[in-house]
Amino acid sequence: MNDSAQKPSLLMFWGCFIALITTAFAFITRAFMINNSSMWPADFGLDKVQAQELFGSGIWPFAVSIILFSLVIDKIGYRVAMLFSFVCYSVYAALALMAYSTVNAEGLAGESLVAAQARGLRLLTIGSIILGLGNGTVEAFINPVVATMFSRNKTQWLNILHAGWPGGLVLGGLITLLLGTAATDDWRLLIYIIAIPAVVYLVILMRMEFPVSERVSSGATYKDMLGEFGVFGAAIASFLVFREIGNVFELHDALVWGLIVAAVVAYGLYCRSLGRPMMIFLCLIMMPLATTELGTDGAITGIMEEPMTAAGFNPLWVLIYTSAIMMVLRFFAGPVVRCLTPLGLLASCAALAIVGLYWLSMVQTFAMIFIAATVYGVAKTYFWPTMLGVVAEQFPKGGAVTLNAIAGIGMLTVGIIGGPLIGAMQEDSVRVTMTEEMPSVYEQVQKESKYFLGAYTAVDDEKLKGLSEEKRDQAEEIIRTAKQGALAKVTIFPAIMLVCYLILIFYFRARGGYTAVHLTAADDLTHPSHGEGGGIDRDVTADEAIADGIVGPNE
Repeated sequence: MNDSAQKPSLLMFWGCFIALITTAFAFITRAFMINNSSMWPADFGLDKVQAQELFGSGIWPFAVSIILFSLVIDKIGYRVAMLFSFVCYSVYAALALMAYSTVNAEGLAGESLVAAQARGLRLLTIGSIILGLGNGTVEAFINPVVATMFSRNKTQWLNILHAGWPGGLVLGGLITLLLGTAATDDWRLLIYIIAIPAVVYLVILMRMEFPVSERVSSGATYKDMLGEFGVFGAAIASFLVFREIGNVFELHDALVWGLIVAAVVAYGLYCRSLGRPMMIFLCLIMMPLATTELGTDGAITGIMEEPMTAAGFNPLWVLIYTSAIMMVLRFFAGPVVRCLTPLGLLASCAALAIVGLYWLSMVQTFAMIFIAATVYGVAKTYFWPTMLGVVAEQFPKGGAVTLNAIAGIGMLTVGIIGGPLIGAMQEDSVRVTMTEEMPSVYEQVQKESKYFLGAYTAVDDEKLKGLSEEKRDQAEEIIRTAKQGALAKVTIFPAIMLVCYLILIFYFRARGGYTAVHLTAADDLTHPSHGEGGGIDRDVTADEAIADGIVGPNE
């Protein structure tokens, strides 16, 4: 174990923590400006589809950059990645301010206004893509840095690190609410506040001595790292990355598949490894996990928006409330992890998520919706960072690749498969309910659509507006109830996770219990002696570890 891992720098940790807060600030301010009709939609003449496309332009680069940077971050260094992320935030801010000036110039009207809006939107879209790259780069360097510094308590400290995300949402949400009409009148204020945490983490980390990664200090080679992820892992990541790029830039399917095959073949020829079976298993689990944690957020926010508005509260308080729960619980993850073990914690959260989602699918009163959402919020708190902790603890040779690629796989899954699949589930629930209760009306308002997994029937909002007020109100109530009820179907995702985690728990129990693998400077592997209660660490060589089943052979 290297010296930096023995003497972790708390100042460096807090610098990484604040960097993650910056990504949360960027996310929540963009979401607010896009969803507030008097801000970006008004200034740039955006309809709902264009607004969501603009929002997506800041999301997909995150997943792409976290995967790509993980391949080179050990070669270019954590400091370069940190500086690159700060430059991305600076460029985004500059382009956003230019976009503001473009559409708010004096004397704009008619065709000149339309042209200015188009120019401003281009600037904002490019800026959002660059911002997404910066956000992904932040996560690409903070995860391996913290996993290296706290190599004996990876799951605990990765949970604490990732308290920065909900913490940033809470702080950013409160600042946004406090600014009130001032931000609405001049949304540049929301661009400026991103600079606060960005400058802070730059000042803290600029002169810090970043640790040498556990993988590098142990003597594990770059090829060893890629071999842990292997061809199967590369196939999953390449499929999602190039599929998303193809969707964004409307590339022909043949070109997309050509890029996927080329990337996988090149990866396989270099690393000559199919990948560790458990690593591939965890990558597959990450898909329903990300869908459960992130894909349901929009649906749950929609359910709570109406009762929150009726009660006289800004719907943004829902996000602030659930984020506050996640922040506090992640700070105190250590005792929970020690009590349940990482896999026990993940299995417990999956079971709780099933309860929370099913409960949310049928409750109606404001109080009960709030309680059910609280249960679900607690359930999803530990999913993401604990999965990263398991990967870091079981595959230290995988370094930045295994740790960051699984995060990228999760993000891409939500955008390409998970989110649309949940939407299709909701639309199918609407179809069944309206066909039973208002069949003639549904015939009038339905439309046929397609997505990645096939065709589906949806309600056309424009056709819905054409109904009489009485029928429209009745139809909207049925649609709302049906979409809420569809959350019961979404429980399939945490149910799959629960089964998978139970399989892993029994697998480790058959081998003496869950233990973390530690690399030493001699490229040996250290692990606690077998037994539920742990024990004194003992060192074993790589060959002994392979024979004992602790790790797989490096193919």
